[in-house]
Amino acid sequence: MRHERRIIGLFLLIALVGLNLFASQAFAQKATKETVSFAPPTLSLAADPTMITVCDGEGDMPAAVVHLNANANCPGGGPIGYRWSTSAGRIDGNGPTVTWDLSGVSPGYYKAFVDIDYGSGKELCQAFSSTTVLVNKCSPRPLCPNTVISCPDNPVAGEPLDFSATVTGGTRNVSALYNWTVSAGTIIAGQGTNSIRVDTTGLAGQSVTATLSMGGYHLDCSATCVVQFPVPIECRKFDEFPDIARNDEKARLDNYAIELQNDPTSTAYVIVYPGQRGRPGDLQKHTSRIVDYLLNSRGVDARRIVTLVGPPRPDLLVDLWTCPRGGKPPTPTP
Repeated sequence: MRHERRIIGLFLLIALVGLNLFASQAFAQKATKETVSFAPPTLSLAADPTMITVCDGEGDMPAAVVHLNANANCPGGGPIGYRWSTSAGRIDGNGPTVTWDLSGVSPGYYKAFVDIDYGSGKELCQAFSSTTVLVNKCSPRPLCPNTVISCPDNPVAGEPLDFSATVTGGTRNVSALYNWTVSAGTIIAGQGTNSIRVDTTGLAGQSVTATLSMGGYHLDCSATCVVQFPVPIECRKFDEFPDIARNDEKARLDNYAIELQNDPTSTAYVIVYPGQRGRPGDLQKHTSRIVDYLLNSRGVDARRIVTLVGPPRPDLLVDLWTCPRGGKPPTPTP
């Protein structure tokens, strides 16, 4: 009887151990299934770049755009929906990779947000992430001032030229530097200021270009002004003769009158040098008969004839000059 009881107790012990082992395996399997079913999703968000510079009104500056990339993983493996939002700016796109336009925003830190959503019930996959970007304001772009150079209206070769500049606008708080150059002549006063004086000796018929470069703006800020000297008009000695016979004198004056008629704007200069051994009245007699012949015999306008008296010579001498309009009148020579 005792032997049977021992056998029965042994069987009960084995059954109890087996029951406990089965329960442990079942619990482990259930725990394993629950762990797999509720594995959390993963989501990361990256911005490139994380710091940008925004310049208002600068069309040639790079666009203020940030690239956003969301890296998401849901255990279910199905298609994921992305919802984007920002604290400022504009999102372009709706997938895992979008662009974030921050043009026109004020300097500061701004956030971009993304939510993912997939499935439902036990397969529901939701996650949220954000990233931050710093926006800096660019420094104001340097601007050249408005520079206007005033040129002389009626330049005369050999006389000084004065150039002056009026400078307005440009980048603020700049210590402007005036640097003048000229293509011809020499700056004799005013370098480093807004006006200069230029020596033009020997520049008849040439041009002078004055260039003002405004330093201090880190740009090529320059202006120019050009002065053109007229080509010099030369008066020309047409003829000269001593006290000759009247008919020879008339022949000389006929040719002179033809020359004057070829240029109706020219002026006749008659210079008479009296003879040191001449008789009183010779100077007046020669001058009067030359002018009378040109007026009454050749029809030259009296307003075009100028008579001059030169210093005495050993013998009387007459010079006939033609002077185009604008030419410098001749002067008697010693």
